[in-house]
Amino acid sequence: MPPSMENLTNGDGEVNMHEEMRRAFALLSGKWKLEIMWLLNQRMYRFGELRKAIPGITQHMLTAQLREMEADGLVSRTVFAEVPPRVEYEMTQKARGLGPTMQALTAWWSEHGQSVPVKPSARGRKTVAPRSSHIHRT
Repeated sequence: MPPSMENLTNGDGEVNMHEEMRRAFALLSGKWKLEIMWLLNQRMYRFGELRKAIPGITQHMLTAQLREMEADGLVSRTVFAEVPPRVEYEMTQKARGLGPTMQALTAWWSEHGQSVPVKPSARGRKTVAPRSSHIHRT
């Protein structure tokens, strides 16, 4: 039986595994980070492709999430000196180490996903139709 988290967190000079795992969870927490990582695990994406692939995400939020993931060393960003500029995002080698975790999640979902109730998506901003003008034509 593996040791419990508590057994790994006590003692002088020992690594506090509970705190370390909280740091690990924080890397992937956020409304969109796991979905972004899932997509980038498949292939390299351009910014516009990522935005189209994630329904409901705003440009601002995608930019913020990608910047955080780049700062954490999970995503690399390549800017090409072209007009218009082209920017590509891909997982770093460090992030590729999460591949087995994603494979395990895929296997779990294949087995149990049908038993999970479908929830309506409330992500991102909803598009609001512009109000019609009150100008009367004569």
